[in-house]
Amino acid sequence: MLSDVKILDLSTLLPGPYASMMLADLGAQVLRVESPTRVDLVREIPPKIGESSAAHQYLNRSKKSIALDLKQPEAIEIIKALVSEYDVVLEQFRPGVMDRLGIGYEVLKAINPKLIYCSITGYGQTGPYKDRAGHDLNYLAIAGISSYSKRKEQAPVPQGIQIADIAGGSLHSVIGILTALHHLQKTGEGQMVDISMTDCAFALNAMSGAATLAGKDVPSSESHLLNGGTFYDYYQTSDGRYLSIGSLEPKFFSGLCQLLKLEHLLPLVNESSAQQEIKNSFTHAFKQKTYEQWQAIFIERDLCVEPVLDLKEASEHPQILAREMIVDVPHSQTGTQKQLGCPIKFSTYQTQYQLAGGDVGIDGKAVLNQLGFSDAKISTLERNGVVKLSSA
Repeated sequence: MLSDVKILDLSTLLPGPYASMMLADLGAQVLRVESPTRVDLVREIPPKIGESSAAHQYLNRSKKSIALDLKQPEAIEIIKALVSEYDVVLEQFRPGVMDRLGIGYEVLKAINPKLIYCSITGYGQTGPYKDRAGHDLNYLAIAGISSYSKRKEQAPVPQGIQIADIAGGSLHSVIGILTALHHLQKTGEGQMVDISMTDCAFALNAMSGAATLAGKDVPSSESHLLNGGTFYDYYQTSDGRYLSIGSLEPKFFSGLCQLLKLEHLLPLVNESSAQQEIKNSFTHAFKQKTYEQWQAIFIERDLCVEPVLDLKEASEHPQILAREMIVDVPHSQTGTQKQLGCPIKFSTYQTQYQLAGGDVGIDGKAVLNQLGFSDAKISTLERNGVVKLSSA
């Protein structure tokens, strides 16, 4: 689908690599630029398979890799040579770093006026926080999300997934890049795409944000329909497992109450003052049976009740498997590697998983040869530390 799109990815860690992986899954040609001296920390997260982690091999599937020391002028010239042939640059440095390296947007735009230049940062290219460091936890906190995503009288809980990084930075950058490419196709005009993970996280407030700006109460923990303020919640079984109860619509709530023999709760469903009574009744009811017993009951009933699975259980769930969300990706050392599949399904395009992410700089020599560098010149660059070539 995107086979004619070439992306130069200078990002690290999670947001940028996840975004470029999505684009690679959709057929884009992605060249990852890595440092030969400063290891991307994701490579080191256990478990490792060979020289790098399973997470890194997933995030960098179907991408090529070149290792360049961007502090050396010759490496900068290589970047400039690549930019003349590429459609998109994706970077994740703090504002100003690319300019100091000599490869900021204006410089690269002069080389390739049609270039789409996407920058993912914590706080964006402008504003008083633009130079401030941060991580996913910080962006969710400053975006107001953490304040009402918790239980009363308890601290916010670090999320199991990186919401601001992925739902914020990665997905919005993909949208921005594809929109800019569409604009380029129509007008011939390239542009910079400025992605702030805090902006994107703040926009995820959606319903609560709209209500707050309309002058309603500021949301707090367990205070509204979807954050624990009603029976829409998790309930423990007798053996310590949990079920998610999302029976909001009248037919589902009615069916659930009838099943639990709690029909007396039906008239109370829309009364805010009665929500705790409903929750207490559900809490007591679900502790009367084990997880497996409830599973056997609800598997045959469509009441918006589902078990809380761990990730291994989720990866074996028949719905996940039927949707091909676990795929076998070719791997240079093990033959294949099981990875999370692309969640976007098309009627005419089949996602291609070319190869799990490889060693640092594994494609460097081939990339430089294509740029016209002789083997002798490449050897000199390697000796001088400009480029690192993989021994694989």
